[in-house]
Amino acid sequence: MYSTSEFRKGLKIEIAGEPFIMVDFQHVKPGKGGAFVRTRLKSLITGNVIDQTFRSGDRVDKPDLEEREMQFLYEAGGEFHFMDTQSFDQLFLTPDQLGDRKDFLKENILIKALFYNKRPIDIEVPMFVELKVIKSDPGIRGDTATGATKPATLESGAVVQVPLFVEEGDVLRIDTRTREYITRVK
Repeated sequence: MYSTSEFRKGLKIEIAGEPFIMVDFQHVKPGKGGAFVRTRLKSLITGNVIDQTFRSGDRVDKPDLEEREMQFLYEAGGEFHFMDTQSFDQLFLTPDQLGDRKDFLKENILIKALFYNKRPIDIEVPMFVELKVIKSDPGIRGDTATGATKPATLESGAVVQVPLFVEEGDVLRIDTRTREYITRVK
């Protein structure tokens, strides 16, 4: 259990059987009455953000969370197959469970999976991934306006904006947080 004195950003707590991550907190000491802590919490399951107030000295539960390193194997029949790198257990997730992160999955890439009560609730892809361009319109000669971009389809199915000089077959480093082109990889 955590006491309100241990609250900090990023702390994972459990309220009413649901895991939350602390987005923000503020200790308040009014002139009259007892001190309290105002928090903003984000659900690790639904993503909803709530505001919660705790009296000073209140205690909250630690959630049963476990983070495991997993390797993406392949996609088949609308399911994404992962393998635990320690126990070799396999995990199957649907596109709905993965959300936009499925756009950056490439065979053999290592991800981190977050489990709550032995059930997968979230995955974290690496900050940067290297993916090959499979479709991109050719840049028009002489069209060199500063910052001009064009769409490119990557091997994982993601479509990102890239500079005009990028061609099909190039391998690009992409920032998975912002979906932005970083550089070409030699």
